[in-house]
Amino acid sequence: MVWTLNEWRRQGYFMETAAGQVFYQMREHRSGEVLLLLHGFPTASWDWHKLWGHLSERFSLLAPDFLGLGYSDKPLAHEYTIAGQADMAEALLEHLGVSEYHILAHDYGDTVAQELLARDAERAGPLRVQSVVLLNGGLFPEVHQPRPVQKLLLGPLGPYVSGLLGPRALQRNFRAIFGPGTQPGAGELSDWWSLIQHQGGARVLHLLLRYMPERQEHRARWVGALAEAPVLARFIVGLADPISGALMAQRYRELVPEADVVELPGIGHYPQVEAPMQVLEHALSFWDSL
Repeated sequence: MVWTLNEWRRQGYFMETAAGQVFYQMREHRSGEVLLLLHGFPTASWDWHKLWGHLSERFSLLAPDFLGLGYSDKPLAHEYTIAGQADMAEALLEHLGVSEYHILAHDYGDTVAQELLARDAERAGPLRVQSVVLLNGGLFPEVHQPRPVQKLLLGPLGPYVSGLLGPRALQRNFRAIFGPGTQPGAGELSDWWSLIQHQGGARVLHLLLRYMPERQEHRARWVGALAEAPVLARFIVGLADPISGALMAQRYRELVPEADVVELPGIGHYPQVEAPMQVLEHALSFWDSL
């Protein structure tokens, strides 16, 4: 099935939290194995739609929109933190009666996955991560290369820059981080902009970007969660990504024992959008090896 963005929204669900409603998409599978899909910044769970039908043949799928993004609420008077997003993911899992789950994550979602792994190492339950597949993201802040607009959003002019962002800025920045032969189409860019603009979401982007200094602040915890993870992990990385591509793959090999890294030449920051079948192939081979 090929999803449209309207179908994705229409067939989704909402969960109430203290900070607002969280949108999520789900699909059940008889196997009982659950895959939690964690999307990146500044997009939404829609990022997984090209893989959704294939993954649903193996797993029960659960894909939330993080607070402040997609169709979830975007409160201005809210402190957006990685720990808070991890709390939301765990609340959703518990809400749906899930106790064990696999993770497939990208970008911002990678950092949430690292926090979930750190929590897993600290306690005995009730939630347990079974495996992790990571796509391009800022796993190691020392080699992360943020875009100029992200630096502006983090600075004192952040609230004003947020208000000035428009579809042309999105187009320019996305085309710079995709691979040269896998550029996003006009329809994809339009869908992403509509997700960002939902509930006036552009105005909270500078608040969400606080995850970047958080990566520095909690580096020992989050890098340690990967280096000492009790579960198997695979890093699938588009090498043409100027933010978290080849340098991130190299650093992963340096810091993670017995690192499992799959490199995708010519692919940029959004492998699940640019090369979904390659991502699927390498993710399935990983899960088959467990």
